[in-house]
Amino acid sequence: MAKNCINIVVAGATGYVGLDLVYLLSKHPNTKIVNLCAQKNIGKQINIFDKRIKKNLPKISNLKSVNWHNVDLVFLSLPNGEAQKIIKKLYNKYSKLKFIDLSADFRIENETRYKNTYKKKHLAKELINKSIYSITELKKNKIRNFRIIANPGCYPTSIQIPLIPLIKKNLIVLKDITIDSKSGYSGAGKNYKSKFNFKNFYVSTYAYAVNNHRHIAEIDQEFKKIRKNVIFTFNPHLIPSFRGILSSIYILKKNKVTIKKIINTLKFYYKNDPFINIYKPNSHLGTGNVIKTNNCDISVCQSRLKNKIVIFSAIDNLIKGAAGQAVQNMNVLFEFKETLGLK
Repeated sequence: MAKNCINIVVAGATGYVGLDLVYLLSKHPNTKIVNLCAQKNIGKQINIFDKRIKKNLPKISNLKSVNWHNVDLVFLSLPNGEAQKIIKKLYNKYSKLKFIDLSADFRIENETRYKNTYKKKHLAKELINKSIYSITELKKNKIRNFRIIANPGCYPTSIQIPLIPLIKKNLIVLKDITIDSKSGYSGAGKNYKSKFNFKNFYVSTYAYAVNNHRHIAEIDQEFKKIRKNVIFTFNPHLIPSFRGILSSIYILKKNKVTIKKIINTLKFYYKNDPFINIYKPNSHLGTGNVIKTNNCDISVCQSRLKNKIVIFSAIDNLIKGAAGQAVQNMNVLFEFKETLGLK
């Protein structure tokens, strides 16, 4: 075992994201999982739920059984509203303990907007300014200054990675951005059937939440940190696939800005980021390219209209959109090699 090994707790270990997280951490050379926590299946082995997990790990237990004095980091893969309660209890009591929250509890920096978006009052509002919203590639120089890391949503990850460099460099028209994203149904969690009452669910594509998807709040928040006047529409769809996201982003480029300029800008911006792959112009791209990886693959294509281009961005919603990015954030937070456990 590595000398600089950290002790980890995973809360919500048996969900789709939790299982991918446990699987990745079980192969990581610098982590020791000391507790796997869930509300059900107490006392069972985690590999009952995921046969990929070969390592002998602790049996599933309740959070109350954790010895927090012995823990360096807790991953919280819980329903919205639960992580904030746990972090509020632990943050001041255990000063060395760090948190990576995979829910939306610390993604929104304005408590009123959080309440309006998630229809619940924030119970740890005093800790919001002690957290950082972190798409790793965009925040890696700031992560170490915080103990609470808000892991971003899956859709927003696929959208912000290609768009933020272009917004920063003022290469595109900011008032006319259309984002069309398609996701596998695992993004809705294990209870997806109760959330979506669609006919022919497994063989059809469905649009939903056209004007009020929860992820709009965090996308809007992060865009406005760069430019106040970014205006976009976001339309999510569920596809008959278990995992993967493909975002199609329609933008107008500024006059005299070429596709080559846009591609070179993205390549330069992410030149030191091993998980970002920028394709040649007009390349085909699908979710199959990124399934079970922590990669974000990007293709910039010319449309039939002279100034309009389409950017395709593909990620695995459970890896780069959740568990993989959480491990990537952990690697940066604890100064491990960024790709450990992910390549």
